[in-house]
Amino acid sequence: MGEIFISVLLPLAVVVIMFCLGLGLTAADFQRIGRRPRAFCVGALNQIILLPCIALMVTFIFGISAEAAVGIMILAACPGGAISNIVTKLSNWDVALSVTLTAVFSLTCVVTVPLILGFSMQMFMGATAPAIDISSTALAMFFLTVSPILAGVIARSLAPRIVAAVEPIFSKVSMLLFAMVIGGAIISNWVVVADNYLRLGPALFVVGASLTFIGIMSSGMLGCTDIEAKTISIETGVQNGALGIAIATLLLPNTNGLSEYAIPSAIYSVVWIVTMLPVFALLARRSPIS
Repeated sequence: MGEIFISVLLPLAVVVIMFCLGLGLTAADFQRIGRRPRAFCVGALNQIILLPCIALMVTFIFGISAEAAVGIMILAACPGGAISNIVTKLSNWDVALSVTLTAVFSLTCVVTVPLILGFSMQMFMGATAPAIDISSTALAMFFLTVSPILAGVIARSLAPRIVAAVEPIFSKVSMLLFAMVIGGAIISNWVVVADNYLRLGPALFVVGASLTFIGIMSSGMLGCTDIEAKTISIETGVQNGALGIAIATLLLPNTNGLSEYAIPSAIYSVVWIVTMLPVFALLARRSPIS
């Protein structure tokens, strides 16, 4: 059952989550990039450049094994996902910016994931790395992220009133699916997760905490408002663990549940809930009500 969940149900759930994200998007979300280039560019700098660099440094500092280090880099290539949008909304931060950043970074996964995966494979595994076809990786990312997001956008453009009415329901379904995917992956592979928590948990905490801090500091120094800085920090500091598990499972399959490459994404979700969620709750209490 655990194998079926990881290899079949999890990727399907990720596709549904991405479709739900697309249902909530309009042309205005993408036009916002031109109207607010500073906030978007700072978010892109943190997500696409700083996040992989910090993750890479942490793997060396903590002496993470080769396969797990690749798994951490896969996680670092993932966008924030629906969870970052929900936390942003509950915190009265910049929801519009959060949605725009999540959507764009989810679309760019088709480029960033294959590049980071190929780089990290060579960096950590060298000649022992399994054969990875970059074009197949890009195609897999297209079907996991870009295709369902575009399907949701098209559905909204064809039936805007219907989609606008049901989108809040789909948004809740997306969050429920996310929780079920992460929970199911952890429960069905509890022994593996428990055995590796102390080995990988501290490194994953440092990645999340560092990016949250850097996200706020860099955004402030580059001229973003306080609300924009906090929004960017959660987009940078929160990764889509469900997508990370799906990528590792599809590209680096294992017949016995979670592979070594997928374990960091599963453990990260536990680390985030236990340590980082309270931090964002504290930041939310300090935010003015918009």
